[in-house]
Amino acid sequence: MEEAHGSEFTQDGTVDLKGNPILRSKRGGWTACSFIVVYEVFERMAFFGISSNLVLYLTTKLHQGTVASANNVTNWVGASWLTPILGAYVADAHLGRYWTFLIASAIYLSGMCLLTVTVSIPALRAPPCHEANVAECKHVSSLQLAVFYTALYILAIGTGGTKPNISTIGADQFNNFEPKEKAQKISFFNWWAFSVFFGTLVANTFLVYIQDNIGWSLGYGLPTCGLAISIVIFLAGTPFYRHRVPRGSPFTTMSRVLVASLRKWRLHVPNDPKQLYELDMVEYAQNGNPRINATPSLRFLNKAAIKTGSKDPWMLCSVTKVEETKQMLRMIPILIATIMPSTMAAQVHTLFVKQGTTLDRGIKSFQIPPASLTGVVTLSMLVVVVLYDCFIVKLLKKWTKNPRGITLLQRLGIGFIFHILVMVTASLTEMRRLRVAKDHGVVENGGSVPLSILILIPQHVFMGIADAFIAPAQIEFFYDQAPESMKSLGASYSTTSVGIGSFFSSFLLSTVSNFTKSHFHKGWILNNLNASHLDYYYTFLAVLNVLNLIFFIIVARCYVYRAEIFVNSVEVLKESKDSS
Repeated sequence: MEEAHGSEFTQDGTVDLKGNPILRSKRGGWTACSFIVVYEVFERMAFFGISSNLVLYLTTKLHQGTVASANNVTNWVGASWLTPILGAYVADAHLGRYWTFLIASAIYLSGMCLLTVTVSIPALRAPPCHEANVAECKHVSSLQLAVFYTALYILAIGTGGTKPNISTIGADQFNNFEPKEKAQKISFFNWWAFSVFFGTLVANTFLVYIQDNIGWSLGYGLPTCGLAISIVIFLAGTPFYRHRVPRGSPFTTMSRVLVASLRKWRLHVPNDPKQLYELDMVEYAQNGNPRINATPSLRFLNKAAIKTGSKDPWMLCSVTKVEETKQMLRMIPILIATIMPSTMAAQVHTLFVKQGTTLDRGIKSFQIPPASLTGVVTLSMLVVVVLYDCFIVKLLKKWTKNPRGITLLQRLGIGFIFHILVMVTASLTEMRRLRVAKDHGVVENGGSVPLSILILIPQHVFMGIADAFIAPAQIEFFYDQAPESMKSLGASYSTTSVGIGSFFSSFLLSTVSNFTKSHFHKGWILNNLNASHLDYYYTFLAVLNVLNLIFFIIVARCYVYRAEIFVNSVEVLKESKDSS
């Protein structure tokens, strides 16, 4: 009876907000995740309600050129996806995921409110301009720019605490010690991606239309209200959540392992791993943090666990701490490989939107907002994710015997191939657009090209298919492969990839623009896209994607997946309870 009673409680170290043990039947699972998934729908509406159409606001309202507006968007997006490193640190080391998330949400909401005020009050808005060349428009005042960018970057700070923690809070609702819940966690990441894509779709269609046709005040006010609603929804689910106790800074753990290894670099690692320093398995199991056996990979780091008589944590680390550090380091080459796809995703909200502004957007009396085509990306994602989770995985499992159908790295690789197709298609489409512009004499004056904006749909569809494979696999891979005590940091690897990719997009765009202006008669990327050569730029990006795919295949073949270690830990935990 004692054993049955004990099994009613979670065995992975999760507790309630007061630190008390919790019953599996009362907390967690899909009930808790329903609040989190609904939150994410509204939050994605808020974020993409700003980012999807931001390049047009910077161009039409703040009078910025093609390169400047695109880079300002990608720099802000990059900051929004890099700040999660800080949010992950605070959650893992100090406040825990729940409280870090709530504080960051308040910051996030304040940034959204300030941004809405900025576009609503006449004194904070730039004077209107109808010149074809934005360089001839009246300059925006320093105060107007300062308030606008302050609001944007307050928002970026807020996302730093929400992005790495909300997905990990969701994953924490499933217990890895229970086979049924562990299987549900695999499905959770696909449906998590579905909620992200659904919220993004609403932002890219409904909100973008309002911004273009009704006004920016309402267009920014609605996602601000949506974010406030999402926070209330998250709070409503508090009685159902499972929580993990902060276990110290993962950066400190990793630093200690690296320093201890370097300080003992002259010593030889013993052939018998049992001679290395390690804590008792029961101590790990009681905290829901299983012990990890020594592995031969990155063997130099094993020196940190060599016993020398010193108990200094900067001189002696347990085998488990060493292996946790190895797990985080082994993922870095994969992180590097995912930067290029993140760079490709940045084109959707910048150059793809700018392309749309040059084309015929009319369907009878209706004008298609250029940024709304990003909704095609999202719709493609939604369709592919549902088909993949409901049908393709089931078919592949029969063939591969893998519960995910294919490995996470194989799923990433398929997405990388589609990104090559995106850039090849975009380049061919741009060649056609430029040819029509030349035939109708609108190259020099930058006039509208008599070609339907719908010709951009194929490149958006391919982008959606690519992201349907990459986004869920990337989030799940970095979460799943991170050690139990570093899950938030692992989740931040995914956001770090997106952030660096956005900054890399800015770097590439500026470098190529400046280089081609200096070495060619005309640059590839000008304010007048009809006189530009975006087709050359897209071809260049396609080549970079091919090189990145080759790099990814090499590092993926060398990658060793994290060992499954929960079964032994459960047995040890049961034995320790029985003996007590």
